[in-house]
Amino acid sequence: MDRLQAMRVFVTVVDLGSQSAAADHLDLSRPVVSRYLAELEDWVGARLMHRTTRKLSLTAAGSEMLPRCRQMLDLSHDMQAAVSEPDDAPRGLLRISVSTSFGQAQLADAMAAYVKLYPGVSIDLQMLDRTVNLVDERIDLAIRTSNDLDPNLIARRLTVCRSVVCAAPAYLLEHPAPQTVEDLSRHNCLTHSYFGKSLWHFEEDGEPVSVTVQGNISANEASTLLRATLAGAGVAMLPTYQAGVHIHNGELLRLLPHAEPRQMNIYAVYASRKHMPAALRSMLDFLVQRFPEAPAWDAGL
Repeated sequence: MDRLQAMRVFVTVVDLGSQSAAADHLDLSRPVVSRYLAELEDWVGARLMHRTTRKLSLTAAGSEMLPRCRQMLDLSHDMQAAVSEPDDAPRGLLRISVSTSFGQAQLADAMAAYVKLYPGVSIDLQMLDRTVNLVDERIDLAIRTSNDLDPNLIARRLTVCRSVVCAAPAYLLEHPAPQTVEDLSRHNCLTHSYFGKSLWHFEEDGEPVSVTVQGNISANEASTLLRATLAGAGVAMLPTYQAGVHIHNGELLRLLPHAEPRQMNIYAVYASRKHMPAALRSMLDFLVQRFPEAPAWDAGL
């Protein structure tokens, strides 16, 4: 049995949801796909999938085997690349996960610059406002903003994520600008569904300060809050990587500059240092240079 091909068939069936779709994708007949699956099950000594006429579902053994099969296929690709590319030139596909706000505001431009430097690399950018499982979802690299990372993952710190409290001039024409952190409780505050939805944290004169906030718009990602803030809907706490350009051009006004919102860190996160392809190594080095400790978007704020 060609075990590597059997693993490839198994992974493709899972990803596409049916043996017929996998057969078409791999240019194999349906019986050949079934045979590969049966031989793989014989080899591991366990049933990997429940098969019905309507859908396929993984058994417990199948769930254990799936990430290992992906790793074996990736390793096989790395071995072939090492032989065919002795110069270790970065090439191949990188799947990168990032939040919608950071992806739109900063990472898309960065990826355009990266592929000019390394034309042999292709980028599949996944804009996801949730924490992904890198192995199960075949993500090579995730950009995460956090102060509490999964200790099982490898993280390379890129830069700091600062935030600003801001509002559009149109909103401030109708509402007096807050002079203290406590004043925010009397404003229509546009909040993130998962981060500081009802409580905003600051540091003022070296001391932590918190204020309860409320408003009539919340969203699960910052790009939507930015658009609502620009439209004059209320006061928002937004990351400087996103709001900085709008503050510089006068579309937004920074409020409470003496109060510093809680900072977070931006990391590049990946699953393993083993068999790291040249493309991933070069991407990590590129991101460290692109996003230094004092990023360009914070200049003048």
